[in-house]
Amino acid sequence: MWRYLQPDLYLTSIYRLPLSHLRDRGIKYLILDLDNTLVRWDSAQLPARLKEWVSRVRGAGFRMCIVTNNSGPRVTALAEAMGVPVLAAAAKPRRRAFRGAMDIMGARPAETAVVGDQLFTDVLGGKRLGLYAILVRPLAAREFVATRLMRRLERWVLARLDLLPADTAQQPGPENR
Repeated sequence: MWRYLQPDLYLTSIYRLPLSHLRDRGIKYLILDLDNTLVRWDSAQLPARLKEWVSRVRGAGFRMCIVTNNSGPRVTALAEAMGVPVLAAAAKPRRRAFRGAMDIMGARPAETAVVGDQLFTDVLGGKRLGLYAILVRPLAAREFVATRLMRRLERWVLARLDLLPADTAQQPGPENR
């Protein structure tokens, strides 16, 4: 079970995503979580910095798809503003939405990375399909009540895995151990 919870890379932010590292690993496709990964939970605001990041990632040759457990007009509007397809109400960590995102992008698991802020949805779901899993720190502490409860268990697991984000100066990330 631990191998399904071990991210391949742990970062402080999507903005620190090492695109050249991903390209060197053969990654061409990114499945992105929405809430607390790209935007703050329940936010309808698309930060200019995020729009620039999406443009830079696209310009580097990556295709993207958002997979989120959330749904509704806010999710659709944010995805449209970014110009990125979205699969909402995904029921992560179930594999169906991850497979759907890969179908939309024409991707294979070996070429795909999943990027998200939760071990038990994003990392677990991606690892179950053999995707390269990237965990990022959540953007904000404000979250859905069930997510707040899962964060306690997540902190316990992260401590057992002895993980710190690879882009901090405190210690090397898991890919360097």
